[in-house]
Amino acid sequence: MSKSVQEIPVEVKLYEKSDKIYPRETTGRFQRLRVASVYTLLGLYYALPWINWDGRQAVLFDLPARKFHIFFLTFWPQDFIFLTLLLILAGLSLFFFTAIAGRVWCGYACPQTVWTEAFIWMERWVEGTRAQQMKLASAPMSWMKARKRITKQVLWISFALFTGLTFVGYFQPIRELVVEFAQFQVGGWALFWVLFYGFATYGNAGFMREQVCKYMCPYARFQSAMFDKDTLIVAYDTERGEPRSRGKRRKEGADTKAGDCIDCGICVQVCPTGIDIRDGLQYECIACAACIDGCDEVMTKVGLPTGLIKYSTEAQDQGAHKSLGQTLLRPRVIIYASLLALVFTGFIVALAMRSSFQVDVLRDRNAFFRWADNNAIENSFQVRVMNKSQHHQSYIVTVSGLEGATAVWAKPEADGNSRLVPAGQIGEFTVLVQLPETAEFKRSQVIELGFEETRGDQPETVIEETRFWGPER
Repeated sequence: MSKSVQEIPVEVKLYEKSDKIYPRETTGRFQRLRVASVYTLLGLYYALPWINWDGRQAVLFDLPARKFHIFFLTFWPQDFIFLTLLLILAGLSLFFFTAIAGRVWCGYACPQTVWTEAFIWMERWVEGTRAQQMKLASAPMSWMKARKRITKQVLWISFALFTGLTFVGYFQPIRELVVEFAQFQVGGWALFWVLFYGFATYGNAGFMREQVCKYMCPYARFQSAMFDKDTLIVAYDTERGEPRSRGKRRKEGADTKAGDCIDCGICVQVCPTGIDIRDGLQYECIACAACIDGCDEVMTKVGLPTGLIKYSTEAQDQGAHKSLGQTLLRPRVIIYASLLALVFTGFIVALAMRSSFQVDVLRDRNAFFRWADNNAIENSFQVRVMNKSQHHQSYIVTVSGLEGATAVWAKPEADGNSRLVPAGQIGEFTVLVQLPETAEFKRSQVIELGFEETRGDQPETVIEETRFWGPER
């Protein structure tokens, strides 16, 4: 008789929970550069909405009014081409700098890196050094631990809310927004985006941190397509560092073939993504150079040359000796630089040639033509004048392409033969084109309506083609 075998359920974990990384604080030239970058970028982010320019917020993306104000420029939906060019410039710049210096963007300027660094500073200020944080995390709950954790969370949440409030301040006048927020009178959508962006900052920079770089950021996945043997990377000098030796045997000189690496682990402890750069280049490396500064500090203390971990290239590690010019002047860098220069030049030229106003002309669809009181043939046109400048402007209208025709604004106003459009506004008017009955004309022919500014040192003119209709002869 066979015995039944009892099936024992086995739990299989498909995902192992990652341990929290506590980056060790280090100093050095690259870390000073990162700190300066964090202060500069965060300073710009939080300060720009508070700067005024010509009586308004200097940087304001006014979606309800469909106007983007950037200092002395105002962009309209019709200026979408400029946004397209800016996005192309941003993409090409990323390719260009990645081909030269690897993930320098990730290490020094990426928003995820910048805000994570700020959150780590707050954590260190409350909980102490790396060793103190790890000790606190493993300790049982106590009043001191609860107090520190609550203080850290209050700082994180306050900073995240301030970040979200500033973000919304780019789309809504920030002075009004702050007052409304303080008085609990902020609108529903504004409150939603403040909380949403604040929560995103809190989650990404406070908790997920390096997980965003490892698993969520697409740049880490396709960066290798922009790398080659001459791309600058953070590299460990294996030939000089191996074999590793530490402790008593190294001190007594027992390991005669020992390399310069003393296997202290500082390079791993200071890494914000928790990798060991001695295992070679990995996609998790964000090129922040913390391991370089940490290793250099140790090498100086033990009396060995610095540079065991350094910015290098794969070609240099393989023994190639290339000058800076040879490293930079390679095909992909030249192509990226040429495209970048071409698009940037096009952007500047298009911006310089951008008209200060735009006109849309639409024929009156109720009738092809009508007879005016003076027995002249009259066509009516609906005109929308968009004043893109920062100053009030008046416009006059003329007609060409039809001998004897005259163009006038309908409904005479105090400004006579011109019409005033406030800065950044759209004026809607009616233009009448009249032609004497005795003049020679065709049933339908193309005419040009000219709209000219009346103010300024160099008034601009915009020409719009349309069609004039008359009776059949």
